[in-house]
Amino acid sequence: MAIERVGVVGCGLMGRGIAQVCARAGHATIVSEINDDLLATGMASIEKFLGKGVEKGKISEEEMQSTLGNLTGTTDLGSFAECDLVIEAATENREMKLEIFRNLDEICGPGAIFGSNTSSLNITELAVSTGRPDRVVGVHFFNPVPLMKLVEVVGTMLVDDSVVEEVKAFGQGLGKVVVVARDRTGFIVNRLLVPYLLDAIRVLDEGLAKMEDIDQAMKLGCGYPMGPFALLDLVGIDTTYYIANIMYEEFREHQFAPPPLLRRMVLAGRHGRKTGRGFYDYSK
Repeated sequence: MAIERVGVVGCGLMGRGIAQVCARAGHATIVSEINDDLLATGMASIEKFLGKGVEKGKISEEEMQSTLGNLTGTTDLGSFAECDLVIEAATENREMKLEIFRNLDEICGPGAIFGSNTSSLNITELAVSTGRPDRVVGVHFFNPVPLMKLVEVVGTMLVDDSVVEEVKAFGQGLGKVVVVARDRTGFIVNRLLVPYLLDAIRVLDEGLAKMEDIDQAMKLGCGYPMGPFALLDLVGIDTTYYIANIMYEEFREHQFAPPPLLRRMVLAGRHGRKTGRGFYDYSK
């Protein structure tokens, strides 16, 4: 079955990006939020992003209007009843996600596929909360979704192989490069990235080098586009802390344990670019 009609739960930073790329690829796309104000904010952000693309000559006015024409906003999960694929992109909260999947299971037809954009939570746990564990996968996009090429499709021991292939083909149809991973906390990217970021914080805290020098060393020494502290500020220090805690809970290995400095940054409200200050100061 070809995936034609797509639903996206959540119109925040990730959800609106996923909805945008689905609509631009020609899919009839429905995106939901919990209230009208948040929905309006998310939809306006999509239109603004597309508008900037037109100004820069990256897309045409016709492409922008076609994308917006494929996109519908809603505050009612019942609107997803006819969707072939529903991607959950809600806040990274286990209980909230489980509730969403239980509700979707009652709303959507038996052939619908459910995907979660979680970067760290257990896909198997989400799958078994439904009556269709063979049709639930991880579909992990990267921020900013319209620009980042990678999607991790995550299969569990319960999923039907044909569903993984179907979702992989769907991701490729969005113009993404799709990699397939097993259901292990962190998947591929965060499993390798998070210990690197945590070690950078430990190195700073130990006084080995200044933050700016560590960033410069990793950029010029390894060819990375940005150093670990600039990346932490972009990803979100609170987000990294949350993911690290989940990974440490899963593996109980030191490499995943959040360093004390990371916790103090979160407590101090220094969450990175989104709060104006993280390891670097963006207030000016």
